[in-house]
Amino acid sequence: VHMPPAALCGGAQPAPGMLPEPAILQQRLQAIGLQSDSHVVVYDDATGTWAGRLLWTLDCLGFPAEQMSFVDGGLLAWKAASLPLSQDVVTAPPSDFQVTQISTDAIADKAEILAHLNDAGFAVWDARSPAEYDGSKVQAARGGHIPGAINYEFTRLVDMDNHCQLRDLDTIRAELAEIGLTPDKTIATHCQTHRRSGLTYFVARKLLGYPHIKAYPGSWSEWGNADDTPVEC
Repeated sequence: VHMPPAALCGGAQPAPGMLPEPAILQQRLQAIGLQSDSHVVVYDDATGTWAGRLLWTLDCLGFPAEQMSFVDGGLLAWKAASLPLSQDVVTAPPSDFQVTQISTDAIADKAEILAHLNDAGFAVWDARSPAEYDGSKVQAARGGHIPGAINYEFTRLVDMDNHCQLRDLDTIRAELAEIGLTPDKTIATHCQTHRRSGLTYFVARKLLGYPHIKAYPGSWSEWGNADDTPVEC
C-alpha cells in the first residue's frame, strides 16, 4: 500500500517537516488501512529515509515496536535480489485507527534544544551533508549548524555499493562513540526537513538501542530561518 512521503509531513513553511495536525494524520493513516494490531513492514526507494520517518511517526503515536519492521535496502535491495515486483495499484479498506495522543518522548523541539545546548549530557546529531553543516551550501536564510552539533551524514549508515543496505552495526556504533554520539546522552537528530534524520533516528533507536534519542522535525528549515537561534559555521 502506497503512502506518499508528503502525507507524513505538515507541509507548512518555514518548517514543512513538522508532523501533520493529529486529525489530518489520523485521516491519512486510516486511508492506508492501518489498524492498531497491524504489523507494519516499511520500505522506500530512498536509502531508508522515508521508511525511517514513518517508523518515527508511529513511535510518536505509541505504536508497539514489535509491530514495526524495516526492509533493509528497501526497493533497491529487493530488485537486486530478483524478488517479485508488481505494478498493480493496491488499496486498503479505510480503517478506524485513532490518533489519541502524540507522545513527545521521540520529539525534540527548538525550545528544548536551546535550553540544553551547553549540557554535557545532551547532543545534537546533524545528519546533513558536510557542505550544509559548514555553511558552504545554504538551504535556509542562514547556513551553518546548531552550536556544538556533531555531523555524521545519514549516508554513512548505508553501503552505497551494496544496494543501500545498512553497514555493520558494530562499526556504526564505534564511529558514533568516537565522535561523542553515545547512548548515555539525550540526542536530538535532524537534517533539513526530518527526512534524512528519519534514518538516523531509526538506526539509533531501533537497531543500536539508544534509549534517549529524539528527532527534531523542525530541523534546519526551522532553525536556519528563525531569528532567535544561534548558528555556527
